[in-house]
Amino acid sequence: MNLLIIRLIIFAALFFAGLKLYRMYREGKLDREELLESDDTRQEGGQMVRCSWCKVHVPESDALREKGEWFCSTAHLDRYLQEQKPEEKE
Repeated sequence: MNLLIIRLIIFAALFFAGLKLYRMYREGKLDREELLESDDTRQEGGQMVRCSWCKVHVPESDALREKGEWFCSTAHLDRYLQEQKPEEKE
């Protein structure tokens, strides 16, 4: 009789531990799905533009615009402007 009660207690403890692990897994999975959905909506929101220096396409919201040209970073914008200055002097 004592052995039966011990087995029952062990079974109940394993059952509740498994239930707790399943709930943690399900919550983590839902969190990952929410992150993926938020990334998808962010990517859908903008138009792609092409950097005038390196010709890489970037979202319009992340790009920089100067004199009607688009750039992916301030470094490329600076290089482009430096290259344009000698041509303007001639």
